[in-house]
Amino acid sequence: MTTSEENQPDLDENAVAEVQRVVAEQYAQHITDVLGEVPRPINWRALPPDDLEHELLELNAWVDWVRHEYGLPAQIIPPMWHRHPELLWELSALRQHWLFCYDPQAKGNQALAWHHDFAIARERLRDWVTIAGTRLDRDRPTRITPWPGGEAEDWTEQDTSERPVTARTEDFLAFVEAQVQARQREQDATIREIVNTDWSDRP
Repeated sequence: MTTSEENQPDLDENAVAEVQRVVAEQYAQHITDVLGEVPRPINWRALPPDDLEHELLELNAWVDWVRHEYGLPAQIIPPMWHRHPELLWELSALRQHWLFCYDPQAKGNQALAWHHDFAIARERLRDWVTIAGTRLDRDRPTRITPWPGGEAEDWTEQDTSERPVTARTEDFLAFVEAQVQARQREQDATIREIVNTDWSDRP
């Protein structure tokens, strides 16, 4: 054994294992940062307030990009799409599909698959816009047909009068704020219900 080898300290097995663990974590984080997470469908009914705000802003940015990128008219994506749940759900599904198809790990034919589904989705969007009655310069809430004896006791028919579309961005931000506040109230009510539940009689 040479003098240099004699002077080298023995590596502690625990230290080696810790170094390997840290390197593995850093590598996993690097892969996550590069590839991101696999896009999942968004359930807008179940998002907590912070996630709801984040996803609405992300969806708005994507919708703005796709309407410019493909030159989509208001008959497919109108300015007030966010005020119509049927359009929000459809556009959200389309965005998640796009994220999946253009993921770095996606197969080479996924871009064609997205464009195929995009063509079909555009027809559905036209139908939704027609039903909703929203236009480039005016908007009204989507009319809901009440069922005789089929609505909740506290259900009231919505005001469906038309309003001009003037400040779209300001309206979207106000919409996001109202949605987040409403979801926060729902969450707080659920937490209070859990806290106030008498668990003593539960098995």
